[in-house]
Amino acid sequence: MMRRHGPEALIWRRRIAILGGAIVIGLIALMFAALADKANEVFQEMIRLRWWLPLVVTPVGFAAFVWLTLRFAPEAKGSGIPQVMAAMRDPTRGLERLASTRTAVAKFFLTIGTLLFGASVGREGPTVQIAATIMGHAHRWMRISLRSSVYIAGGAAGVAAAFNTPLAGVAFAIEELAAAYEQRMTLLVMAAVLIAGMVSLGLAGDYVYFGEMRQTLSVSQALFVTPVAGLIGGLAGGCFARLMLSTGRTSFRPVAWLRSRPVLFAAICGMTVAILGVATGLTWGTGYQTAHDVIAGHDVPLWFGAAKFMATLATAVSGLPGGIFAPSLSVGAGIGDVLRGIFPDYPPGAVVLLGMVAYFTGVVRAPLTAVIIISEATASRGLMIPLLGAALMGDFAAQLISKEKLYHGLAQRFLLGAPSR
Repeated sequence: MMRRHGPEALIWRRRIAILGGAIVIGLIALMFAALADKANEVFQEMIRLRWWLPLVVTPVGFAAFVWLTLRFAPEAKGSGIPQVMAAMRDPTRGLERLASTRTAVAKFFLTIGTLLFGASVGREGPTVQIAATIMGHAHRWMRISLRSSVYIAGGAAGVAAAFNTPLAGVAFAIEELAAAYEQRMTLLVMAAVLIAGMVSLGLAGDYVYFGEMRQTLSVSQALFVTPVAGLIGGLAGGCFARLMLSTGRTSFRPVAWLRSRPVLFAAICGMTVAILGVATGLTWGTGYQTAHDVIAGHDVPLWFGAAKFMATLATAVSGLPGGIFAPSLSVGAGIGDVLRGIFPDYPPGAVVLLGMVAYFTGVVRAPLTAVIIISEATASRGLMIPLLGAALMGDFAAQLISKEKLYHGLAQRFLLGAPSR
Protein backbone atom coordinates (compact mmCIF):
# COMPACT_ATOMS: atom_id res chain seq x y z
CA MET A 1 0.00 0.00 0.00
CA MET A 2 2.79 2.43 0.89
CA ARG A 3 4.64 1.63 -2.33
CA ARG A 4 1.51 2.28 -4.38
CA HIS A 5 -0.08 5.20 -2.51
CA GLY A 6 2.55 6.60 -0.10
CA PRO A 7 4.69 9.72 -0.63
CA GLU A 8 7.28 7.65 -2.53
CA ALA A 9 4.68 6.32 -4.97
CA LEU A 10 5.15 7.12 -8.66
CA ILE A 11 1.89 9.02 -8.89
CA TRP A 12 2.88 11.37 -6.06
CA ARG A 13 6.38 11.88 -7.42
CA ARG A 14 4.88 12.76 -10.80
CA ARG A 15 2.46 15.24 -9.24
CA ILE A 16 5.26 16.89 -7.26
CA ALA A 17 7.38 17.16 -10.43
CA ILE A 18 4.52 18.81 -12.34
CA LEU A 19 3.60 21.15 -9.48
CA GLY A 20 7.17 22.14 -8.62
CA GLY A 21 8.27 22.43 -12.24
CA ALA A 22 5.30 24.62 -13.21
CA ILE A 23 5.79 26.95 -10.21
CA VAL A 24 9.47 27.41 -11.06
CA ILE A 25 8.56 28.00 -14.74
CA GLY A 26 6.13 30.76 -13.75
CA LEU A 27 8.72 32.45 -11.52
CA ILE A 28 11.54 32.19 -14.06
CA ALA A 29 9.31 33.47 -16.88
CA LEU A 30 8.40 36.55 -14.85
CA MET A 31 12.05 37.21 -13.95
CA PHE A 32 13.04 36.70 -17.58
CA ALA A 33 10.41 39.19 -18.76
CA ALA A 34 11.42 41.81 -16.20
CA LEU A 35 15.14 41.57 -17.01
CA ALA A 36 14.47 41.59 -20.77
CA ASP A 37 12.38 44.75 -20.44
CA LYS A 38 15.11 46.35 -18.34
CA ALA A 39 17.77 45.46 -20.91
CA ASN A 40 15.68 47.03 -23.65
CA GLU A 41 15.25 50.20 -21.54
CA VAL A 42 19.02 50.41 -21.03
CA PHE A 43 19.60 50.20 -24.78
CA GLN A 44 16.93 52.83 -25.51
CA GLU A 45 18.57 55.17 -23.00
CA MET A 46 21.93 54.58 -24.64
CA ILE A 47 20.72 55.58 -28.11
CA ARG A 48 19.00 58.66 -26.68
CA LEU A 49 22.39 59.82 -25.43
CA ARG A 50 24.46 58.75 -28.46
CA TRP A 51 22.45 58.01 -31.61
CA TRP A 52 25.50 56.68 -33.46
CA LEU A 53 26.64 54.25 -30.76
CA PRO A 54 24.68 51.23 -32.16
CA LEU A 55 26.75 51.43 -35.35
CA VAL A 56 29.66 50.25 -33.19
CA VAL A 57 28.02 48.36 -30.34
CA THR A 58 25.50 46.30 -32.33
CA PRO A 59 27.87 44.62 -34.85
CA VAL A 60 30.44 43.96 -32.10
CA GLY A 61 27.70 42.60 -29.84
CA PHE A 62 26.40 40.28 -32.56
CA ALA A 63 29.88 38.91 -33.25
CA ALA A 64 30.81 38.54 -29.57
CA PHE A 65 27.58 36.84 -28.53
CA VAL A 66 27.62 34.42 -31.47
CA TRP A 67 31.21 33.51 -30.56
CA LEU A 68 30.21 33.01 -26.91
CA THR A 69 27.22 30.91 -27.91
CA LEU A 70 29.17 28.66 -30.28
CA ARG A 71 32.04 28.34 -27.79
CA PHE A 72 30.12 27.59 -24.60
CA ALA A 73 26.52 26.66 -25.46
CA PRO A 74 25.90 25.96 -29.17
CA GLU A 75 22.49 24.43 -28.40
CA ALA A 76 21.35 27.82 -27.05
CA LYS A 77 21.43 29.59 -30.41
CA GLY A 78 18.27 30.68 -32.13
CA SER A 79 14.71 30.47 -30.89
CA GLY A 80 14.72 27.46 -28.58
CA ILE A 81 11.54 25.88 -29.90
CA PRO A 82 13.37 23.78 -32.55
CA GLN A 83 15.66 22.47 -29.79
CA VAL A 84 12.66 21.31 -27.78
CA MET A 85 11.22 19.56 -30.84
CA ALA A 86 14.54 17.81 -31.43
CA ALA A 87 14.89 16.84 -27.75
CA MET A 88 11.49 15.17 -27.89
CA ARG A 89 12.89 12.60 -30.33
CA ASP A 90 15.14 11.22 -27.58
CA PRO A 91 14.00 12.73 -24.24
CA THR A 92 16.75 11.23 -22.08
CA ARG A 93 19.67 12.26 -24.30
CA GLY A 94 17.94 15.55 -25.03
CA LEU A 95 18.17 16.48 -21.36
CA GLU A 96 21.94 16.09 -21.52
CA ARG A 97 22.44 18.57 -24.37
CA LEU A 98 19.47 20.39 -25.91
CA ALA A 99 17.65 20.78 -22.60
CA SER A 100 20.60 20.76 -20.23
CA THR A 101 20.96 23.13 -17.28
CA ARG A 102 24.02 24.69 -18.93
CA THR A 103 22.07 25.39 -22.13
CA ALA A 104 19.08 26.86 -20.26
CA VAL A 105 21.21 29.15 -18.11
CA ALA A 106 23.17 30.32 -21.16
CA LYS A 107 19.93 30.90 -23.06
CA PHE A 108 18.56 33.02 -20.20
CA PHE A 109 21.49 35.39 -19.92
CA LEU A 110 22.53 35.49 -23.57
CA THR A 111 19.00 36.40 -24.71
CA ILE A 112 18.84 39.23 -22.19
CA GLY A 113 22.29 40.32 -23.34
CA THR A 114 21.21 40.52 -26.99
CA LEU A 115 18.62 43.16 -26.05
CA LEU A 116 21.40 45.31 -24.61
CA PHE A 117 22.71 45.95 -28.12
CA GLY A 118 19.41 46.19 -29.99
CA ALA A 119 18.96 42.75 -31.55
CA SER A 120 15.45 42.16 -32.94
CA VAL A 121 14.62 39.20 -30.69
CA GLY A 122 11.82 38.06 -28.43
CA ARG A 123 11.92 36.13 -25.19
CA GLU A 124 8.99 33.76 -25.84
CA GLY A 125 10.90 31.10 -27.81
CA PRO A 126 13.75 31.04 -25.27
CA THR A 127 11.15 30.79 -22.50
CA VAL A 128 9.83 27.61 -24.14
CA GLN A 129 13.30 26.01 -24.15
CA ILE A 130 14.03 27.08 -20.58
CA ALA A 131 10.61 25.90 -19.39
CA ALA A 132 10.96 22.51 -21.10
CA THR A 133 14.37 22.14 -19.44
CA ILE A 134 12.95 22.94 -16.01
CA MET A 135 10.12 20.43 -16.42
CA GLY A 136 12.52 17.76 -17.67
CA HIS A 137 14.90 18.17 -14.73
CA ALA A 138 12.02 18.27 -12.26
CA HIS A 139 10.99 14.81 -13.48
CA ARG A 140 14.57 13.54 -13.38
CA TRP A 141 15.03 14.78 -9.83
CA MET A 142 11.88 12.91 -8.82
CA ARG A 143 13.22 9.75 -10.51
CA ILE A 144 10.54 9.63 -13.21
CA SER A 145 11.35 8.33 -16.66
CA LEU A 146 11.27 11.04 -19.29
CA ARG A 147 8.81 11.10 -22.18
CA SER A 148 8.28 13.66 -24.90
CA SER A 149 5.09 14.77 -23.15
CA VAL A 150 7.22 16.21 -20.33
CA TYR A 151 8.88 18.65 -22.76
CA ILE A 152 5.54 19.45 -24.35
CA ALA A 153 4.03 20.31 -20.97
CA GLY A 154 7.02 22.46 -20.02
CA GLY A 155 7.01 24.31 -23.34
CA ALA A 156 3.27 24.93 -23.13
CA ALA A 157 3.65 26.28 -19.60
CA GLY A 158 6.39 28.58 -20.88
CA VAL A 159 4.12 30.07 -23.55
CA ALA A 160 1.32 30.54 -21.00
CA ALA A 161 3.62 32.33 -18.55
CA ALA A 162 5.41 34.44 -21.19
CA PHE A 163 2.24 35.92 -22.70
CA ASN A 164 -0.12 35.43 -19.72
CA THR A 165 -2.24 33.40 -22.15
CA PRO A 166 -3.07 29.94 -20.72
CA LEU A 167 -5.27 28.85 -23.63
CA ALA A 168 -2.49 29.70 -26.09
CA GLY A 169 -0.17 27.42 -24.11
CA VAL A 170 -2.53 24.50 -24.58
CA ALA A 171 -3.02 25.29 -28.28
CA PHE A 172 0.74 25.58 -28.79
CA ALA A 173 1.27 22.17 -27.19
CA ILE A 174 -1.29 20.54 -29.44
CA GLU A 175 -0.51 22.35 -32.67
CA GLU A 176 3.22 22.98 -32.74
CA LEU A 177 5.10 20.80 -30.24
CA ALA A 178 3.10 17.59 -30.43
CA ALA A 179 3.07 16.00 -33.87
CA ALA A 180 0.63 13.42 -32.53
CA TYR A 181 -1.25 14.63 -29.47
CA GLU A 182 -1.61 11.77 -27.00
CA GLN A 183 -4.72 11.69 -24.83
CA ARG A 184 -2.75 10.51 -21.80
CA MET A 185 -0.69 13.70 -21.66
CA THR A 186 -3.75 15.98 -21.49
CA LEU A 187 -3.66 16.22 -17.70
CA LEU A 188 0.08 16.87 -17.65
CA VAL A 189 -0.19 19.77 -20.11
CA MET A 190 -3.29 21.26 -18.51
CA ALA A 191 -1.83 21.09 -15.01
CA ALA A 192 1.50 22.63 -16.01
CA VAL A 193 -0.17 25.45 -17.96
CA LEU A 194 -2.66 26.16 -15.18
CA ILE A 195 -0.04 26.31 -12.43
CA ALA A 196 2.49 28.39 -14.41
CA GLY A 197 -0.32 30.73 -15.48
CA MET A 198 -1.53 31.14 -11.89
CA VAL A 199 2.00 31.99 -10.70
CA SER A 200 2.36 34.59 -13.46
CA LEU A 201 -1.11 35.97 -12.78
CA GLY A 202 -0.60 36.10 -9.03
CA LEU A 203 2.69 38.00 -9.19
CA ALA A 204 2.26 40.16 -12.30
CA GLY A 205 -1.48 40.79 -12.02
CA ASP A 206 -4.27 40.24 -14.53
CA TYR A 207 -2.69 42.19 -17.38
CA VAL A 208 -3.47 42.02 -21.10
CA TYR A 209 -0.20 41.71 -23.05
CA PHE A 210 -0.97 44.27 -25.78
CA GLY A 211 -3.79 46.09 -23.97
CA GLU A 212 -7.53 45.70 -24.51
CA MET A 213 -8.93 46.18 -28.02
CA ARG A 214 -12.72 46.08 -28.17
CA GLN A 215 -13.30 46.96 -31.83
CA THR A 216 -15.24 44.51 -34.01
CA LEU A 217 -16.03 44.10 -37.68
CA SER A 218 -19.43 43.76 -39.31
CA VAL A 219 -20.06 40.67 -41.43
CA SER A 220 -19.68 42.59 -44.69
CA GLN A 221 -16.45 44.24 -43.51
CA ALA A 222 -15.01 40.91 -42.38
CA LEU A 223 -15.80 39.31 -45.73
CA PHE A 224 -13.71 41.93 -47.55
CA VAL A 225 -10.76 42.54 -45.25
CA THR A 226 -10.17 39.04 -43.86
CA PRO A 227 -9.02 37.33 -47.10
CA VAL A 228 -6.90 40.34 -48.10
CA ALA A 229 -5.16 40.43 -44.71
CA GLY A 230 -4.73 36.65 -44.73
CA LEU A 231 -3.21 36.63 -48.20
CA ILE A 232 -0.79 39.53 -47.70
CA GLY A 233 0.24 38.53 -44.18
CA GLY A 234 0.57 34.84 -45.03
CA LEU A 235 2.72 35.46 -48.10
CA ALA A 236 5.00 37.79 -46.12
CA GLY A 237 5.28 35.27 -43.26
CA GLY A 238 6.00 32.47 -45.72
CA CYS A 239 8.77 34.57 -47.24
CA PHE A 240 10.35 35.03 -43.82
CA ALA A 241 10.28 31.28 -43.13
CA ARG A 242 11.63 30.45 -46.61
CA LEU A 243 14.48 32.95 -46.34
CA MET A 244 15.42 31.82 -42.85
CA LEU A 245 15.47 28.13 -43.77
CA SER A 246 17.28 28.64 -47.08
CA THR A 247 20.01 30.78 -45.50
CA GLY A 248 21.13 27.78 -43.47
CA ARG A 249 21.09 25.43 -46.45
CA THR A 250 21.89 27.35 -49.61
CA SER A 251 24.89 26.41 -51.72
CA PHE A 252 25.11 29.96 -53.10
CA ARG A 253 28.84 30.56 -52.67
CA PRO A 254 28.91 34.01 -51.01
CA VAL A 255 26.34 32.96 -48.40
CA ALA A 256 27.94 29.55 -47.87
CA TRP A 257 31.34 31.23 -47.44
CA LEU A 258 29.94 33.60 -44.83
CA ARG A 259 28.06 30.81 -43.10
CA SER A 260 31.35 28.95 -42.65
CA ARG A 261 32.62 32.04 -40.78
CA PRO A 262 29.82 32.53 -38.23
CA VAL A 263 31.40 35.36 -36.25
CA LEU A 264 32.02 37.47 -39.38
CA PHE A 265 28.51 36.63 -40.61
CA ALA A 266 27.08 37.74 -37.26
CA ALA A 267 28.98 41.02 -37.42
CA ILE A 268 27.53 41.73 -40.89
CA CYS A 269 24.04 40.89 -39.63
CA GLY A 270 24.64 43.17 -36.67
CA MET A 271 25.68 46.04 -38.93
CA THR A 272 22.50 45.50 -40.97
CA VAL A 273 20.39 45.72 -37.81
CA ALA A 274 22.32 48.78 -36.65
CA ILE A 275 21.86 50.65 -39.94
CA LEU A 276 18.15 49.86 -40.01
CA GLY A 277 17.75 50.90 -36.38
CA VAL A 278 19.66 54.15 -36.66
CA ALA A 279 17.87 55.06 -39.90
CA THR A 280 14.36 54.30 -38.61
CA GLY A 281 14.56 54.44 -34.82
CA LEU A 282 11.80 51.80 -34.67
CA THR A 283 13.29 48.38 -35.37
CA TRP A 284 15.22 47.75 -32.14
CA GLY A 285 14.43 44.95 -29.71
CA THR A 286 11.18 43.05 -29.43
CA GLY A 287 9.03 45.69 -31.14
CA TYR A 288 6.42 45.27 -28.41
CA GLN A 289 5.88 48.99 -27.80
CA THR A 290 5.48 49.81 -31.48
CA ALA A 291 2.96 46.99 -31.95
CA HIS A 292 1.07 48.20 -28.86
CA ASP A 293 0.96 51.74 -30.26
CA VAL A 294 -0.24 50.61 -33.70
CA ILE A 295 -3.06 48.58 -32.15
CA ALA A 296 -4.02 51.63 -30.07
CA GLY A 297 -4.41 53.69 -33.26
CA HIS A 298 -1.06 55.45 -33.58
CA ASP A 299 0.46 55.77 -37.03
CA VAL A 300 3.83 54.39 -38.05
CA PRO A 301 5.64 54.89 -41.37
CA LEU A 302 4.43 52.58 -44.13
CA TRP A 303 7.88 51.04 -44.38
CA PHE A 304 7.98 49.99 -40.72
CA GLY A 305 6.79 46.43 -41.39
CA ALA A 306 9.42 45.87 -44.09
CA ALA A 307 12.21 47.39 -41.96
CA LYS A 308 11.29 45.28 -38.93
CA PHE A 309 11.07 42.23 -41.21
CA MET A 310 14.68 42.78 -42.35
CA ALA A 311 15.97 43.48 -38.84
CA THR A 312 14.31 40.35 -37.49
CA LEU A 313 15.56 38.20 -40.36
CA ALA A 314 19.12 39.49 -39.96
CA THR A 315 18.98 38.75 -36.23
CA ALA A 316 17.41 35.32 -36.67
CA VAL A 317 19.92 34.04 -39.25
CA SER A 318 22.92 35.41 -37.32
CA GLY A 319 22.86 32.58 -34.79
CA LEU A 320 22.13 34.77 -31.76
CA PRO A 321 20.03 33.29 -28.96
CA GLY A 322 16.55 34.80 -29.09
CA GLY A 323 13.03 34.20 -30.30
CA ILE A 324 10.90 35.54 -33.13
CA PHE A 325 7.43 35.58 -31.54
CA ALA A 326 7.34 39.21 -30.40
CA PRO A 327 9.24 40.63 -33.41
CA SER A 328 6.89 38.73 -35.73
CA LEU A 329 3.86 40.23 -34.03
CA SER A 330 5.49 43.64 -34.49
CA VAL A 331 6.05 43.00 -38.22
CA GLY A 332 2.42 41.87 -38.43
CA ALA A 333 1.33 45.14 -36.81
CA GLY A 334 3.26 46.99 -39.53
CA ILE A 335 1.42 44.99 -42.19
CA GLY A 336 -1.84 45.75 -40.39
CA ASP A 337 -0.99 49.45 -40.50
CA VAL A 338 -0.64 49.23 -44.29
CA LEU A 339 -4.01 47.47 -44.45
CA ARG A 340 -5.56 50.35 -42.53
CA GLY A 341 -4.69 52.57 -45.49
CA ILE A 342 -6.38 50.14 -47.86
CA PHE A 343 -9.53 49.99 -45.69
CA PRO A 344 -9.65 53.49 -44.14
CA ASP A 345 -13.30 53.29 -43.10
CA TYR A 346 -12.92 50.03 -41.19
CA PRO A 347 -12.17 49.84 -37.42
CA PRO A 348 -8.39 50.40 -37.45
CA GLY A 349 -7.46 48.27 -34.44
CA ALA A 350 -9.39 45.28 -35.78
CA VAL A 351 -7.66 45.54 -39.16
CA VAL A 352 -4.24 45.65 -37.48
CA LEU A 353 -4.99 42.46 -35.52
CA LEU A 354 -5.92 40.66 -38.74
CA GLY A 355 -2.53 41.62 -40.20
CA MET A 356 -0.77 40.43 -37.06
CA VAL A 357 -2.47 37.05 -36.92
CA ALA A 358 -2.00 36.42 -40.66
CA TYR A 359 1.72 37.23 -40.64
CA PHE A 360 2.40 35.33 -37.42
CA THR A 361 0.60 32.30 -38.85
CA GLY A 362 2.60 32.59 -42.05
CA VAL A 363 5.84 32.45 -40.07
CA VAL A 364 5.12 29.69 -37.54
CA ARG A 365 2.28 27.89 -39.41
CA ALA A 366 0.21 27.42 -36.26
CA PRO A 367 -3.11 29.18 -36.94
CA LEU A 368 -4.92 28.10 -33.79
CA THR A 369 -2.03 29.26 -31.57
CA ALA A 370 -1.83 32.57 -33.44
CA VAL A 371 -5.56 33.27 -33.05
CA ILE A 372 -5.60 32.45 -29.34
CA ILE A 373 -2.45 34.45 -28.60
CA ILE A 374 -3.83 37.54 -30.35
CA SER A 375 -7.28 37.08 -28.83
CA GLU A 376 -5.99 36.63 -25.26
CA ALA A 377 -3.22 39.23 -25.61
CA THR A 378 -5.68 41.93 -26.72
CA ALA A 379 -8.96 40.79 -25.10
CA SER A 380 -10.50 40.88 -28.59
CA ARG A 381 -12.79 37.88 -28.33
CA GLY A 382 -15.36 39.59 -30.54
CA LEU A 383 -12.97 39.13 -33.47
CA MET A 384 -12.43 35.39 -33.08
CA ILE A 385 -14.12 34.40 -36.36
CA PRO A 386 -12.37 37.03 -38.56
CA LEU A 387 -9.06 36.24 -36.82
CA LEU A 388 -9.49 32.53 -37.49
CA GLY A 389 -10.38 33.25 -41.12
CA ALA A 390 -7.27 35.41 -41.58
CA ALA A 391 -5.11 32.77 -39.89
CA LEU A 392 -6.39 29.95 -42.09
CA MET A 393 -5.93 32.08 -45.20
CA GLY A 394 -2.45 33.03 -43.98
CA ASP A 395 -1.55 29.37 -43.44
CA PHE A 396 -2.69 28.51 -46.96
CA ALA A 397 -0.81 31.46 -48.51
CA ALA A 398 2.39 30.65 -46.60
CA GLN A 399 2.38 27.12 -48.01
CA LEU A 400 2.66 28.58 -51.48
CA ILE A 401 6.02 30.11 -50.48
CA SER A 402 7.41 27.59 -48.02
CA LYS A 403 6.17 24.01 -47.91
CA GLU A 404 8.27 23.25 -44.85
CA LYS A 405 7.26 24.60 -41.46
CA LEU A 406 9.88 26.90 -39.96
CA TYR A 407 10.35 25.30 -36.54
CA HIS A 408 10.23 21.77 -37.93
CA GLY A 409 12.88 22.64 -40.48
CA LEU A 410 15.11 24.30 -37.89
CA ALA A 411 14.67 21.32 -35.55
CA GLN A 412 16.46 19.10 -38.07
CA ARG A 413 19.66 20.99 -37.32
CA PHE A 414 19.49 20.03 -33.64
CA LEU A 415 18.65 16.34 -33.97
CA LEU A 416 21.18 14.21 -32.14
CA GLY A 417 23.79 13.10 -34.61
CA ALA A 418 22.88 15.71 -37.20
CA PRO A 419 25.57 18.17 -38.30
CA SER A 420 25.22 21.65 -36.88
CA ARG A 421 24.53 24.29 -39.57
